[in-house]
Amino acid sequence: MVTSKSDHDPNAPSGEPRPGPGAGPRPPRRSTTIAGLPVGYFLAASAIVAAAAATERLPDLLITGFAVTMLVGGLLTWVGGLVPVVRDFGLATILCLFAPAVLGFTGVVPEPLTALITDFVDGVGFLDFFVVAVISGSILGMPRTVLLKAGPRFVLPLVACISATLVVTGAIGQAVGFGFREAVFYVAGPTMGGGLGLGAIPMSEMYASEFGGGSGDYMPTLMSAVLLANALCILIAGFYNGLGKRRQLFVGFDGRGQLLRFKENERLPIPRATTEGTFTAFAQGLLIACVLFTAGSALSGLLPVVHAYAWTIVLAAVIKIFGLLPQHLEEASSSWSDFVASVWLPGLLVGVSFAYVDIGEVLAAVKDPRLALLILSAVLLSALTAGAVGWLVRMNFVEASITPGLAMADSGGSGDVAVLSAAERMHLMPFAQLSTRIGGMFTLLVISLLVSVMPAATPP
Repeated sequence: MVTSKSDHDPNAPSGEPRPGPGAGPRPPRRSTTIAGLPVGYFLAASAIVAAAAATERLPDLLITGFAVTMLVGGLLTWVGGLVPVVRDFGLATILCLFAPAVLGFTGVVPEPLTALITDFVDGVGFLDFFVVAVISGSILGMPRTVLLKAGPRFVLPLVACISATLVVTGAIGQAVGFGFREAVFYVAGPTMGGGLGLGAIPMSEMYASEFGGGSGDYMPTLMSAVLLANALCILIAGFYNGLGKRRQLFVGFDGRGQLLRFKENERLPIPRATTEGTFTAFAQGLLIACVLFTAGSALSGLLPVVHAYAWTIVLAAVIKIFGLLPQHLEEASSSWSDFVASVWLPGLLVGVSFAYVDIGEVLAAVKDPRLALLILSAVLLSALTAGAVGWLVRMNFVEASITPGLAMADSGGSGDVAVLSAAERMHLMPFAQLSTRIGGMFTLLVISLLVSVMPAATPP
């Protein structure tokens, strides 16, 4: 990350600051540091790591994973901050997410280094570490009123965006000659399925069982839909963020990070800890996050249909609603969340790029213009439907369009991180994860019911 001289955003309304730590890799306009280091020290550190990688002396360890991803993420974030105007539309996030994947695809980055970073993010579990920290801190640092009011309203745009995307994408597929059922099963289904693990992979096995063939026959199309949809979600999130900084198209369009539309006399600020983070507070926040996820994982083992992330959200919400933790521990959890997101977000995005973004699959998806059109339609339908229905139940359009809308259409946990980073709304992670997990399970249930009554042809 690049250090900032000020967290103040001149575009934020008075008394309502935009999220600071954890909002996304949004570098300052002027900086003499890269990844927190003076430029000379950054170059020296990069040279050391590059030499170790070139001579294959870079061990596959947690430490080296941090070194590589933080240096690359810091550099790309710094570069993204040099371009006027475009930087406000999420350029730093886009570079962190796609530049490493392109380098890996073209062979510029050696395979052993790609494998090291992939193991750091997925095998060692740094993605889980990051997401759980943000989930616990966001919920425990959230005003209790917001949590109680947002939860019941959130269901309506979630169900609406899933339903509209499945039906309308199918209709568009029929109109362009792709087929109604094929558009539902091979485009809308995986796009709204919560990523590869919860959506594309079980769907491929389901289709093989019902339609014939092997799951490998269906995976290329399903993965193409998920990955291209994820890329579109990131771009749209960045566009929303940049547009919202410039104009308010209508009342309740951009909430500047606020999910709900409050009356002026009850408007709540974006949560911030009232005390500075200390080493003790960070240790407390880390332990709380780890215990919550451990409990969530144990409950998921007893009831596997509910993901560990979803259980973690439920547990944190129960603790917050019933006031089971004192305020200083809630603030400690929030401080730890801010620290993790502000320090490690660019590095995580780089790791996600290497581990999950397959440029070859994305390029394969755009070869058939009908497939590309349907994927674009599915993403836009999800975002716009969620935004419109959310606005009707007194949510802000942009925030509802991002979560559940874009969060439903991205690639799951890593996609949620990328989308919220591009939108500079990382504090909405709990709602994004609810979309991914609960919405993904709902989509999988609907698809499982449809395959038995709507046989479809094999994918193109």
